[in-house]
Amino acid sequence: MKVEKLNLKIDVYNIQGEKVGEMELDPEVFDGKVNKALLYQVINAYLTNRRKGTANTKTRGEVRGSGRKPWPQKHTGRARVGSVRSPIWRGGGVVFGPKPRDYYIKLPVKMKRLALKSGLNAKYLDQALLLLDSLQVDIPKTKKFQEILEKLGILNTKTLFITDQASKTTRLSCRNIPYAFLKSASEVTAYDVLNCKKLVITQEGLKQIQERIKKK
Repeated sequence: MKVEKLNLKIDVYNIQGEKVGEMELDPEVFDGKVNKALLYQVINAYLTNRRKGTANTKTRGEVRGSGRKPWPQKHTGRARVGSVRSPIWRGGGVVFGPKPRDYYIKLPVKMKRLALKSGLNAKYLDQALLLLDSLQVDIPKTKKFQEILEKLGILNTKTLFITDQASKTTRLSCRNIPYAFLKSASEVTAYDVLNCKKLVITQEGLKQIQERIKKK
């Protein structure tokens, strides 16, 4: 992606959809650079790590069945067979089938942080980043959270909300909406950022993410 000189000032809105101010973005984080190769590597590792690796097939030595030769080698007119557990027989063993294994790929923390930085830049360049002053729902009702989505103009849009610390009522209000997800700034990953159409972050949440990325 072409590196562009970014306007480091971003508008800040409240949950009513009203502009309440501006925030200066950190130039070390929002530099307009998107490393696609790194994003591919990190997201591929993330998806691979979700695999259980529990697939298991039985070899001819593990399936049930006699080890006796079914019929004599010669003079029967039939093909020669050594065992009913042969892979070419129905109910026989499996040749080179899957066995339980660990698919986990360990990535350096620095790579994860740089991927998160690239993800944020990609969303900002696509104008898919929205900044809130705070995100707080007083009553744990799904309808209340849907009203917030409607006022922000992102109703029925797959959206990730990132906060510094979400209250219990906010989490309860959000959890029954299939296209809205809520995560804290300390646990969000590059996959989370890219796996949504809109990214909504609170001011404090963005500060925490910027500190995470710049942390040595």
